[in-house]
Amino acid sequence: MALYEHIYLARQDVSQQQVEELTAQLAEVLGQGGGKITKNEYWGLKGLSYRIRKNRKAHYTLLNIEAPATAVAEMERQMRINEDILRFMTVRVDELEEGPSAMMQKRDRDDRDGGRGGFSGERRPRRF
Repeated sequence: MALYEHIYLARQDVSQQQVEELTAQLAEVLGQGGGKITKNEYWGLKGLSYRIRKNRKAHYTLLNIEAPATAVAEMERQMRINEDILRFMTVRVDELEEGPSAMMQKRDRDDRDGGRGGFSGERRPRRF
């Protein structure tokens, strides 16, 4: 079976629970096609670079998928029909990443910094 990384963006006005239900529906579609989701990461509600269908924010979710191409094609067809999904992208990869993705590592680093963005010292007064 082929390996895929799949990211989708859900509308800002759906709840996190509804996003998890969407992911469960996608897993069911893949399961019927003989595939499975090996990793599921919810990245949270993030701002978009530009408006998509009148939305300024979206719920981001990453899925690592092991499935035949027909199952992935059916999942993408279901996503096009669903109004809650703004965008999606599926990329075939040679091997799936183990451990947390770069976005989750960034979130962990930000949590350790206390939300300071890596800034730890006092600011010097400005010179005019």
